[in-house]
Amino acid sequence: MTGSAEAPRLILISGLSGGGKSVALNALEDQGFYCVDNLPATLLPSLAEQIEAAPERFRRVAIGVDARAGLETLAALPEVLETLPFAVEVIFLEADDDVLIQRYSETRRRHPLGEGRTLAQAIAEERRMLQSLASRADHVIDTSGLNLHQLRRRIWEQVRAGRPSEISHLVLESFAFKRGVPRDVDLVFDARCLPNPHWQPGLRSATGLERPVREYLEGEARVGAFLADIDSFVRRWLPAWAEEQRSHLTVAIGCTGGRHRSVYLVDELATRWRRDGLDVTTHHRELQQ
Repeated sequence: MTGSAEAPRLILISGLSGGGKSVALNALEDQGFYCVDNLPATLLPSLAEQIEAAPERFRRVAIGVDARAGLETLAALPEVLETLPFAVEVIFLEADDDVLIQRYSETRRRHPLGEGRTLAQAIAEERRMLQSLASRADHVIDTSGLNLHQLRRRIWEQVRAGRPSEISHLVLESFAFKRGVPRDVDLVFDARCLPNPHWQPGLRSATGLERPVREYLEGEARVGAFLADIDSFVRRWLPAWAEEQRSHLTVAIGCTGGRHRSVYLVDELATRWRRDGLDVTTHHRELQQ
C-alpha cells in the first residue's frame, strides 16, 4: 500500500452451506488476505476501524458470513455495509439443491439449519435467509460443476481482476543428502557435483555462510554456472507455478554434508531474489540441528 492512494480491500464471502465458502476463504488467505469466518454484522464497523487504524496490516481482508449468523444479523447486514467507510465487494456462492444434498451426504456433516428440518427444508430456509444478500452480491458463482481446484481458480481470478498470478512466498532450504531429502519441498537440486570445501585445508569446520568458504566457491566457475541455472530456471517457471494455484514454493538444495555448498547456494539465491522484491525465507536444516 502506497500512502492513501490504495484503499483497503474488503471482500465478503457468503453463500449456501456446502457451496464452498471455506474453500474460497482458504484461497483468499493464500493470496495474502486476512480472513475472518462467521463475523457478526454488528462487529463490522469495529473491524472497519481496525482496518483504517492499521492499513498496512489489514490492507486486504475477507470475511465469511452465512446462515449461522442468524436471521437478525443477515437482515441488518446490507444496511451495515452501507455505513462502512470503504466499499465492500460481495461474492456469493450458489449451488443446485441436488449438488448440495450430495455434498452433505458425502461429508456426513450436519446442516447449520438442520435442527427439526430435513436437509432439503434446511437448504430452502437458508436460501430464503440469504436472498437479500445474494441480490446485493457483486459476483455470484455457481459452484455446482466446480471441483475444489476449479473453485480456488475462480476465486483467484476474481480477486486478481486481470492481474497476473504471483507466487507470494518462496522458501529456500539447504540439506544433506546423507540425512535424507526434506519431505515438504517442491523442487530439489543436487549440488554434490560441485567442488567440495570439506576437502580444503581450514574449511572443513566452516560453513557456507562464512567468508573463507564463500570465497572458495565463488572462485569456482562450475559453482557460478550452477547458481545461475537454478536462478534462471526458477524465475522462468514462477508464473506457470502461480497459474497452478500455488501461493508459495519451496526449493531445496542438497549436498553431501549440508554445511558448505548447499548453504552457500541457498544464501546467495535468497540475496538475489530479495533484491528483486521477492519474499524469501531460508532454512539451513543441518546448521540448525
